[in-house]
Amino acid sequence: MTSTPDDHGFGPDPIVVMKFGGTSVADPSAIRRVAEIVQAAAESESRPVLVTSAMSKVTDALFDMVTRSAAGHVRGAQDVLDGMLARHRTASAELLDEPARCEFDALLEEASRNLTELMRVVSRHPGTRLALQDEIVGQGEHLASHLLALALRAKGLPCIWVDARQVIRTDDQHARAIPLQEEIVSAAQRLLMPRIEEGQIPVLGGFIGSTLQGATTTLGRGGSDFSGALVGAALRAREIQIWTDVSGFLTADPHVVPQAHTIPQLSYAEAAELAYFGARVLHPQTIKPAVALGVPVRICYSREPDAAGTTIDGRRVVSAQGIKAIACKRGITVVQVTAARMLGAYGFLRDLFEVFARHRTAVDIVATSEVSVSLTVDDASAMPGIKADLSTLGEVHAQEGYAIVCVVGEGLRNTVGIAGRIFGALSETDIALISQGASSTNLTFVVWEKDVSDVVTRLHECFFEAEAQPGSPAKVAP
Repeated sequence: MTSTPDDHGFGPDPIVVMKFGGTSVADPSAIRRVAEIVQAAAESESRPVLVTSAMSKVTDALFDMVTRSAAGHVRGAQDVLDGMLARHRTASAELLDEPARCEFDALLEEASRNLTELMRVVSRHPGTRLALQDEIVGQGEHLASHLLALALRAKGLPCIWVDARQVIRTDDQHARAIPLQEEIVSAAQRLLMPRIEEGQIPVLGGFIGSTLQGATTTLGRGGSDFSGALVGAALRAREIQIWTDVSGFLTADPHVVPQAHTIPQLSYAEAAELAYFGARVLHPQTIKPAVALGVPVRICYSREPDAAGTTIDGRRVVSAQGIKAIACKRGITVVQVTAARMLGAYGFLRDLFEVFARHRTAVDIVATSEVSVSLTVDDASAMPGIKADLSTLGEVHAQEGYAIVCVVGEGLRNTVGIAGRIFGALSETDIALISQGASSTNLTFVVWEKDVSDVVTRLHECFFEAEAQPGSPAKVAP
């Protein structure tokens, strides 16, 4: 039955897109927890749509298979494949009744044949690696979504598997495809809405999509979150839930600061900054579709479904201490270009950034003086070519071994004394670059990677531990 929209354009039984991460479907006990979570959602006023990652570590295994095959080590790749399939077979034996298990076993046999043949092609023709890689690594989500749908159906939930490749339509850029928004909306309305209206619960794999010609693509590592957001935006969901193994966004990395606590609410801008600069709670791209339609995103802890987690929405709330979190990103390379002709010239920065664009390398931080530009990248794989091209503009120096520290909070720029407190706490730290001004929600700087844990710890002590702060203690699954 079609629901009547409320004042916000949503029905009284709104759609909730629930994306489950790899640890949430890692084994039979985790999948049973998912069943309880989905059952509770189905019994409420929500109409759930599920998007799942591959089982934890499966995507890594599939990439390993591609690497081994391209190097000619087909036997080693086959061993990895056999182990991955055995893991799924063991899980299905514990979760499914005989008819469903036979159905899934047939799917595993088909996957085995297809992957074995793809590995042979990659081995014999390494030039096909990138084109076939998406077909191979996408099998993790393909299998996990089938298993999840069957397991939930065995629990009495009206789940139906939907091929995500028919919904997430993309361009033909392999390994990091760009979604085609209009086509995704059309496909979601055509393929998902009728099932939702019939009371079914669609289950899709994340991370994977396809071109308009039908070739499998992927959205890049961590792209399952992106898939969930794309589906949520296409369906105009009331909420996008990211179920994971942490209790939400935290005030700092709990592996660095064990006493870090959960942040109850973040603005879209704050969450995007934290995600981009190292908070591994969700994929940075996840925010984009949600922002476009104002769909709230909630980070949920799969081991404690009743915990509040972190809500990300359009509210811009300034915290009492002036900042909400500290993020860090390691493995940073600082590039400096010095050129006397830069003085008073125009077009220099355009030429410089065109070099990075040609090499498909993103730049994080930029600082300029009259005759030099310093910037950072977190992917130095194309650095030899970048340096060669930059040398036509001036003297180039690149240095690895740095880390970015990002202090995030709404109103950061307008809160008097924040910068003084930050750099006062770091008075003995060697700071290579400082960036503030492009965003009112962050202050970013670069330090040596060997110092980053100490820097984050001291900043957390300064802003969050001087007195008790609101929020829940950090929770990370063992």
